[in-house]
Amino acid sequence: MYDVLIIGAGVVGGMIARELSGFRLSVAVLEKENDVARGATGANSGIVHAGFDAKTGTLKAKLNVLGCAMMEKVAAELGVRYEKCGSMVVAFGDEQDKTVRELCDRGIANGVPELSILTGDEARKIEPALSGNITSVLLAPTAGIICPYSLAIAAVGCAMDNGAELFLNTEVTGVEKTSGGYVITSKDGRKFESRFVVNCAGLYSDKVAEFAGKCDFSVRPRSGEYMLCDKDAGELVSHTVFKVPTKMGKGILVSPTAHGNLILGPTSTDIDDKEDKSTTAAGLELIAKGVSESVDNVPLRSVITSFTGLRAVGSTGDFIINESEGFVNCAGIESPGLTSAPAIAVYVRNLLIGAGMDPDRKEDWNPGRKIYKADPKKYGRIICRCETVSEGEIISAIHTNPGATDIDGIKKRTRSGMGRCQGGFCQPFVAEILARELGVSLLEITKSGSGSELLMGKTKEAGI
Repeated sequence: MYDVLIIGAGVVGGMIARELSGFRLSVAVLEKENDVARGATGANSGIVHAGFDAKTGTLKAKLNVLGCAMMEKVAAELGVRYEKCGSMVVAFGDEQDKTVRELCDRGIANGVPELSILTGDEARKIEPALSGNITSVLLAPTAGIICPYSLAIAAVGCAMDNGAELFLNTEVTGVEKTSGGYVITSKDGRKFESRFVVNCAGLYSDKVAEFAGKCDFSVRPRSGEYMLCDKDAGELVSHTVFKVPTKMGKGILVSPTAHGNLILGPTSTDIDDKEDKSTTAAGLELIAKGVSESVDNVPLRSVITSFTGLRAVGSTGDFIINESEGFVNCAGIESPGLTSAPAIAVYVRNLLIGAGMDPDRKEDWNPGRKIYKADPKKYGRIICRCETVSEGEIISAIHTNPGATDIDGIKKRTRSGMGRCQGGFCQPFVAEILARELGVSLLEITKSGSGSELLMGKTKEAGI
């Protein structure tokens, strides 16, 4: 029997696992996909929000501000790229100027430090590419940028290095209350016993809560389409540039990324299908129009890929984090969920302690990661030319917790395939390295799990 089972290996589940791995507890994470960070975390803006947008007094507001303050230290411990670049909310005309002032007042009430309001001219001295039509700007210097899936992978890896277990391809289909805790049943019939359960199942958190009889909420997907520009566009702006937010979210942004690209988007559309990650011509046109209103001369010809993320929008309008009989729901963790994740982890830990968990801290807990070191010679062979990724780095990603087992896993850990050719050159070499290091046939290597095999079979046999 485990002390704590965490359902879902996104950034929130990963950060909770990391937090709990600092105590003398048996912890396991159950993930239905074949890798971590394959849900909302894997298609995220990567913005560390300052905390002025959420309604004062909500969990969103409280945990956003706390998480933002924690992020720099957490990222440094985990070896994840983070930059406190600051953010701007731009206004056009008197009505939006008023909204910017309201956001500033709300941010101050939420405890966000260093907020200020600039005129359009003052803002353009800092960001020359801003539109000449902008009349005022809310400047939030404490905002930042981070790689969301790198943070989740590193958090899960840290937890595993400190004794936590990870079970991939483990879709939860049942939760039964017992006298000693809970029995979790997976789709393939495996059963896991635990004293406590933490539900971080993202878009499916309402379904998991229903299994446990702990659901008084619903979660629906909100689709957000993005475009990503090559690194030659990465210095167009140095801050994250937002428009004035609406009830559907923070709007279409223009932002540098932690790896030097430029990200544009997202759109915001409520949908019904929790698996629909398709992009649309209409959505991409909306992004192009939206960014051109805020920033001049956005180089759309530098777009190298587009993608869609699905946000888990809860029915309450706030984060849904509660505990009942040792079962903790972490649901509706939409924006600013990434920013809030370190603070959510501490919040959940305290909920579990309040529910009867009484652990001792580990004196030897390592807040960082154990990185596998390949043969030094392997670092001299470049596999991905666009992102300058070596064979050694790819081997390390395969053997460092949680190890990559497919093309997308390597991509998210090393950025091999993230450049302008999008894997056109390096993918065959990555597949060969995966097969060799995992001791499997090339025919078994997939892009992102079962059903996405790269090769159908051999066209020639030896001697033919």
